[in-house]
Amino acid sequence: MSLAEKIIEKVKSLPDDKQSEILDFIDSLSKKVKEEEKKEWNKFSLESAMRGLETEESLYTLEDIKEKY
Repeated sequence: MSLAEKIIEKVKSLPDDKQSEILDFIDSLSKKVKEEEKKEWNKFSLESAMRGLETEESLYTLEDIKEKY
């Protein structure tokens, strides 16, 4: 019996209100996993975009980026 089948069997044995709680928990876990995947993708994307910039000759100095009034 697979893990998913074992979980299904145990959930079936619970009252409806507890099954509803389990469904809410699963939804919460799914949301958390998607957020973690998005963070990892954003980090990868930024690292890919910035790759090689550390070796480029700088076009601007710190003085150039300071805000002037």
